[in-house]
Order: sequence, then structure tokens, then C-alpha cells
Amino acid sequence: MIVHIGTDHAGFELKNRLVAALRSKGHEVTDHGAHEYDALDDYPPFCTAVGEAVVAQPGSFGVVIGGSGNGEQIAANKVAGVRAALVWNEDTAKLARQHNDANVISVGARQHTEEELEGLIDLFLAEPFSHEERHQRRIDLIAGFERTGGYGTPEQH
Repeated sequence: MIVHIGTDHAGFELKNRLVAALRSKGHEVTDHGAHEYDALDDYPPFCTAVGEAVVAQPGSFGVVIGGSGNGEQIAANKVAGVRAALVWNEDTAKLARQHNDANVISVGARQHTEEELEGLIDLFLAEPFSHEERHQRRIDLIAGFERTGGYGTPEQH
């Protein structure tokens, strides 16, 4: 599986260990930074780089890491075609994939142990999208709004 990963200073050390762990599990990992620790760096460029790479490689996934994961999710979701989910437990990891076909996971390095985060990422990557019509319909509505800024006429949804 192709995985793109990025973080700012809050997840820098963790990211480096996660890259190694993901590679040891057979994933092809691209590290979008940060590549050096800088306590004053800003997360948006790292997260949008992950999002752009995921959109450019359909079928790939992204991992964005921050202190809480909130801002990182917001930044990644600014890239058209990204469906980033903030994940904080096993259910949210699974449901992000099952119901939302999320292609980016956002996690908080300051919210969990390294082992917990690795487990959440593993669950997210392993969980398939359900392909249920109601879930696909909702994803299509979001994608349509992303493209046009509206939902069309009521008959269209």
C-alpha cells in the first residue's frame, strides 16, 4: 500500500518512527516532512502536500500528525478530493473508511501513546470502504459541493 505521511514539530519524532514501522509492514511510504525539527514550523504545508500526493495517486492513503490532529485534518481537507478524518479510537478509524471512504487519517501525537497511534493507523489502512449506496451517495454529495459550491436542485439529491 502507498502511504504519504506528514507532520510539523508536534509529531516529528513520532513520524520518523511510524515511517519505519509502516515500511517494515510492507507499505511504500513517502515522507512529506517535516524533515528536521523546528519548534516554530507550521503544519498546513506538510498536510496539504500529503493531500495533494494522495489525490495524485488514487488508491494511496495519507497520514497527517499534529498535537491534536484537528488543524492537520482541516488543512488536508482543503485539498480537493481529500477526505481526511480525525481519528481518536478504533471505531473512528474503522468508520472513517467504512462509511466515508476517507483517504487521509489525522491523528494527535499528544493525545495517544505511540503504540495506540500505530494501531489506529493500521486499522484505518486495513479497513475497506463498505460501498453501501447510502454512504456512496453522501460522498458524492460532498464531492459535488466541493466542485460546484452547491448541491444542485432538490431533485438531484
